[in-house]
Amino acid sequence: MPSMTFVFPDGEEKVVDAPIGVSVLEIAHKNDIPLEGACEGSLACSTCHVIVEEGFYGKLADATEDEEDMLDLAFGLTHTSRLGCQIIMSEALDGLRVSLPSATRNMMVG
Repeated sequence: MPSMTFVFPDGEEKVVDAPIGVSVLEIAHKNDIPLEGACEGSLACSTCHVIVEEGFYGKLADATEDEEDMLDLAFGLTHTSRLGCQIIMSEALDGLRVSLPSATRNMMVG
């Protein structure tokens, strides 16, 4: 089975199984990774923002306009930022490494 690595803000890493066809957000939740996903993957927030390691970023499908709009609201945005709910694991992404930002902005609260 493919695997992926989550890198925490403190530098700690956790390698987990990453089944094909499952989103990074779902993988995080199944492995107790603190990736919020307040909108449950419906592209209505940016709380599942992750920073994709440079070598894997080019292997991802292009972000949709809706994803780009949500990323504009993300804390700590970088040029390899994506939403975890929109990254679907594939064979090509085996070994994927994503970093969790040091904070998130939840626009759905309030």
